[in-house]
Amino acid sequence: MPADQIHLVRHGEVFNPQGVLYGRLSGFGLSDLGRAMAQAAADDLVARDRPVGALVSSPLQRTQQSAEPIAAAFGLEPVLDERVIEPENRFEGKRMRGPDGALRDPRNWALLVNPWEPSWGEPFRSIADRMLAVIGDAWQSVDGGDVVIVSHQLPIWMVHRRLAGISLAHDPRRRRCALSSITTLERRGERFVEVGYTDPAAGLAAQATDVGAV
Repeated sequence: MPADQIHLVRHGEVFNPQGVLYGRLSGFGLSDLGRAMAQAAADDLVARDRPVGALVSSPLQRTQQSAEPIAAAFGLEPVLDERVIEPENRFEGKRMRGPDGALRDPRNWALLVNPWEPSWGEPFRSIADRMLAVIGDAWQSVDGGDVVIVSHQLPIWMVHRRLAGISLAHDPRRRRCALSSITTLERRGERFVEVGYTDPAAGLAAQATDVGAV
């Protein structure tokens, strides 16, 4: 019998005092607040009193750190999977906001010609495809129980939109995928459906100074 539920967990707040878009860059781990957020997500999963048989994580530092309290709670060894990693982004390492932000620099405007693809990075359809492939593999990887996948905002949001049957193109400021949030899926017939969304770190969010790329 395959998995009962798949839980997509976003990482906690990243320590990013320079306010850059970190993407896949190394050296961007969780802040102290981010660790508290990751613990809140783990506590939420434990409180559901459901068996968790496998844990998958993006290989980036912030996701591995966010997976740590989940691994400890359920006695699991995380499996790193490149397919749930943050998408490539040509604005990596740059500040996006403020008077000196990358979006104000005419040299970067060529990267913005097609926001529906998007022209600055990995196509939305590619992100959705690789995420759904991992979810399918995760569903078949256990004999009952649940699987947790620790990933990033945009990949999780692409899953949401693909399963909802709506356009993958969107306004990044309106993503419903908070830090350390949990999006839960179930298999119904031949497809996956979203059956829940929780924000266990909502009480910590007001203290966050870095909420990801918007």
